[in-house]
Amino acid sequence: GRALLILLLSATVSLLGGLIFGYELGIISGALLQLQIDFHLSCFKQEILVSALLIGALLASLVGGILIDRHGRRRAILVSNLVLLVGSLILTLARSFIGLVIGRMTVGFAISVSSMACCIYVSEMVAAHQRGLLVSLYEAGITIGILLSYALNYIFADVDEGWRYMFGLAIAPTAMQFLSILFLPVNPVKLSSWDSDCQKGLIQLQNTEDREVAKREPYKEKHYSFLDLFRTRDNMRRRTLVGLGLVLFQQFTGQPNVLGYASKIFHSVGFQSNSSAILASVGLGAIKVVATLIAMAFADKAGRRALLMAGCVVMAISVTIIGLTSCIAPLAMARDCKAATDANASHSLTQHPLTPLASQAAVSPIPPALSAVKSQAGPGFAASRSLTKVFASTQSREVVPDSSLAQKRGLVRQSKKETVESTGSPFGGAPWAEHMVLNWITLLSMMAFVSAFSIGFGPMTWLVLSEIYPAGIRGRAFAFCNSFNWAANLLISLSFLDLIDAIGFSWMFLLYGLMGVLAVIFIYLFVPETKGQSLEEIDQQFSRKR
Repeated sequence: GRALLILLLSATVSLLGGLIFGYELGIISGALLQLQIDFHLSCFKQEILVSALLIGALLASLVGGILIDRHGRRRAILVSNLVLLVGSLILTLARSFIGLVIGRMTVGFAISVSSMACCIYVSEMVAAHQRGLLVSLYEAGITIGILLSYALNYIFADVDEGWRYMFGLAIAPTAMQFLSILFLPVNPVKLSSWDSDCQKGLIQLQNTEDREVAKREPYKEKHYSFLDLFRTRDNMRRRTLVGLGLVLFQQFTGQPNVLGYASKIFHSVGFQSNSSAILASVGLGAIKVVATLIAMAFADKAGRRALLMAGCVVMAISVTIIGLTSCIAPLAMARDCKAATDANASHSLTQHPLTPLASQAAVSPIPPALSAVKSQAGPGFAASRSLTKVFASTQSREVVPDSSLAQKRGLVRQSKKETVESTGSPFGGAPWAEHMVLNWITLLSMMAFVSAFSIGFGPMTWLVLSEIYPAGIRGRAFAFCNSFNWAANLLISLSFLDLIDAIGFSWMFLLYGLMGVLAVIFIYLFVPETKGQSLEEIDQQFSRKR
């Protein structure tokens, strides 16, 4: 009975952790529509507001590891919950732009610490044959959180100061996670030692020789300094290579940016304005949820390595197809951030549903971002040197800053034709009709890419990271890799538009295809299979094998 309770609570903590992460990444897209009116935000201020979360997350990944290793995983999650509650309150009660930025940075810091601590805590808490399922549940939480945030964006879009409700509602899952973890033990409870798991046939060890050696060597927890990550002791250098390789390839295969073009691709196959925005965000969100659930089901059967390689192959093929089709039917580039600052003129605002991170953490522990994000991708507004990325959807609003918010939002209902013209959409012309088949191929490739990411890199990166390091340095090692994840996400997002100017859209996507091929080779050569082995066993295998 106690074992089942611990299992259910661990699952709840994992799912809620991911849900909060995804929700905070997604909610800014709808909130910005209202904030830019209420606070008269310029493009630059919008960028700062969106990137504040990334900066908070990056700071957390630099110091969070020490907190997790010194004070324990459970305490780190409890502290991150309290910080998140404070951040959500600051945002809900904000009266100035500075207040919003401080609130978003606080929230970013909290979700980054929580994402790392949740994955490590859950991986240590459950038996080896359930670890893949329960750690992957975090990634599923992220995708559900992003979908939930889009739904709430829609519900509160026409409510006066609806952004306060959007930010405030994060308090509910945070409080639930806080309460769930209070009932879990401080130290991992081995529900059954790995030895008895082996006898039940739950865990297939690599070979009998490994099993004998593992039985003879009683597992001793060792102490490590941060610099040991780069030394040959216990093969730590190879583990660091595996961790960094996974987080960097997760970003450099282009996931943050591919999603940024979703609504353009939807638009090109004939979905106009509003439906384009809704389909791009909700449709792809639903595909991500389904794909992540498939990954959860197979993580402990097919294994981490197989899912990573399969996902990478499909991602490489699909971005290459997008690159080739865009050679024939070019996608127009838009740098579309509209500011609401001039009090006399009325401005056309473009709605930007944000890219799920992830995905990381990403943003999903994203995370991500961020892509997830954690796994997760990089959200944000794309101006010429934007810190982060956008879904440029083609829904426009006419804004008269002096009138009441209700009036401002009542002017939305224009004809689709007007809407497309007012946002300067590049898709009104005839050339799109000629390339309809190619456009559908591009759309299907995009869906394949999103699914493949959610089956492979999305959940598996964080699962492998929570397994390959010894307990004594797991928090710091995870945080070290995570900081590279956030930094790479920022870099990819920053350089995207400049790179497209330099080499062109098609070559950019073909480059992502090449990165996907390199990722497959890297995984084949360096990433070990860890399914069905206890954490101690994985550690001993790494220590012995050169």
